Amino acid sequence: MSKPGTLDLANSVGGTIAKEEVNNAVEKYEKYHCYYGGDEKERKANYADMVNKYFDLVTSFYEYGWGESFHFASRWKGESLKEGIKRQEHFIALQLCLKPGQKVLDVGCGIGGPLREIAQFSMTSITGLNNNEYQITRGKELNRKAGLDKICDYVKADFMKMPFPDNSFDAAYALEATCHAPDAVGCYKEIHRVLKPGQCFAAFEWCMTDSFDPNNEEHLNIKKEIELGNGLTDVRTRAQCLEALKQVGFEVMWDKDIGSNSPVQWYLPLDTSDFSLSSFRTTAVGRFVTRNMLMALEYVGLAPKGSQRVQAFLEKAADGLFAGGRKGIFTANYFFLVRKPQLDGSSRSTDE
Repeated sequence: MSKPGTLDLANSVGGTIAKEEVNNAVEKYEKYHCYYGGDEKERKANYADMVNKYFDLVTSFYEYGWGESFHFASRWKGESLKEGIKRQEHFIALQLCLKPGQKVLDVGCGIGGPLREIAQFSMTSITGLNNNEYQITRGKELNRKAGLDKICDYVKADFMKMPFPDNSFDAAYALEATCHAPDAVGCYKEIHRVLKPGQCFAAFEWCMTDSFDPNNEEHLNIKKEIELGNGLTDVRTRAQCLEALKQVGFEVMWDKDIGSNSPVQWYLPLDTSDFSLSSFRTTAVGRFVTRNMLMALEYVGLAPKGSQRVQAFLEKAADGLFAGGRKGIFTANYFFLVRKPQLDGSSRSTDE
C-alpha cells in the first residue's frame, strides 16, 4: 500500500480535532513540555489528554513519512527500512510462538500496521488497544482494505485501565508504545492481569541506556527533545523498565538492546546528512520539501493553521532521537520477553 501524498497529509492534520482548532491544540500540547513551561508532574497528571492531542496532530505525518507501522528497526546490510520493519514484526511473532487460533493483544496499536502484518504472518486473531479515536478509525479502514476486518479488531481504551477480564489473552506485545504510559508499573500490571497464566508478553521499549547521565546538560536536552516530539511524559531507563516488569510479577525470559550490534542502526533513517530515495521524506531535502509544501497549503487554506508547527516539533523529535541513538544514551530497540507464571508457581528456565 502506497504512502499518502502531501495533499492527503494536509487534509488529515489534526485527526478528530476541528481544523480551526488545530493551532490551539498545538499550543496546548506544547505547554505540557519543559521547553514551553510544562513539567513532568503536569504531563503525568494529564497524560491521556496530552497523548491524544499528540496522536491527533501527528498521525498523518507518521503515515506520510513512515508508512503504516510507526516503529524503528535495526537492519542487516542491504535490507530496506520496509523489510527491516517487517522482519522486526515477524520477530515478535516468533518470540511469542504465535499459533493459528490464538487470541493476541497489541498494546498501543497505532493504525494497526504491525497488527495486520503479524496477523497474516501467524494466522492469529489480534485485538488492537488504542485510546485515540482517529487512529482507530484509520486502522479499521486499513483492516477492511486488507481483508482482515473479520479476524482483527480494535478496542478504544486506556492501557492503564484495560476493559478486559483477567486471563483473557494467549499473548500480548507492544511495539514502541508503552513508553507513552505515565507509570510503567501500572501499565505492565494491566498487561500481566489480562494475560493467561503461563503466557508471554514481548515488547520493544524506548528507554535511556546505561550511558545516559542525568547530570549532563546535553543528555538532558536530548531527552527533552525526545519527550516533546513524541508525546512522552518521561523517558524511563532500561533498569526502570526491567524493575517494573519484575515488580508486577513477570518472569524475565531474556532482554537485550537488539540494535546495539546491528550493521545498520535503527536511527540512521533520521540522518539528515544522508540521501536515500527509500527514506526521502525523512532526509534534509525531504523535510525541506514537506515544510515548504505545508507552508503553501496552509497559506491557501488547504492545510489547517498549525500544520507547520507540528512539522517543526516532529523535526525536533527526529533530531533528538538521532542524537540520542548516535551517542548511545537512548535506544528504541530495547527488547524483552517476559512470562506470567503458571498458577501453580512453576516457571521456565531463561535458557530455554
